[in-house]
Amino acid sequence: MRALLLASAMLTVIGGEALAADAVGSEPAVHDWSGIYVGGHFGYGFGNTDATYNLPNTPTIRGTQDYDTDGFLGGVQIGYNYQVNAAVLGIEADISGADIKGHSDEVNAGGGDVYDTKVDWFGTIRARAGYAFDRTLIYGTGGLAFGGVENQYLDGPANSYSEKNTKFGWTIGAGLEQAITDHWSANAEYRYVDLRDQTITYGPNSATTFDNSFSTVRIGMNYKF
Repeated sequence: MRALLLASAMLTVIGGEALAADAVGSEPAVHDWSGIYVGGHFGYGFGNTDATYNLPNTPTIRGTQDYDTDGFLGGVQIGYNYQVNAAVLGIEADISGADIKGHSDEVNAGGGDVYDTKVDWFGTIRARAGYAFDRTLIYGTGGLAFGGVENQYLDGPANSYSEKNTKFGWTIGAGLEQAITDHWSANAEYRYVDLRDQTITYGPNSATTFDNSFSTVRIGMNYKF
């Protein structure tokens, strides 16, 4: 929530400066969003992981654990926009380093066993479609997501199990971008990312499945060539 409020405040200031600059000229030109752009971003990721053991609940072992994950992220992006009247269509790819992690309460009451989840990087390749109000662009986005996910069952040094893989899934979201000059723009964006399930197998008929999904809020800057 703090990251989203910061992004909104920054875009409000940016938008005010851009409108003031337009007001200086007698007939400001309509901004052209078409072209290749590159940029960087930082933000915050947060979510809730469901870890489900494949055996039914018992008084001491809970079959499902729900726990929060969160952490910061930052990275770079590259994209291309094509504008037809006020409609703006495009494609964007990005990659982010991340420290999105969390751990459960005790799985086995009193035993100290816990589940851990960490996303240390992720990327996306997405379509974008939006509507431009001159220098302000409102858009939706969605496509392929992938990332490095590690899930663990920690039961002391001798009985710890983990799975660390590159997972593939999907993402969807929306954003607001404000052109500052003909080349520079700033944006704020929300996205939901689902990197699909991952299972740790301990033995025959014994496994835990983790639901790897989270949300992100981020702000960024782009330079259009």
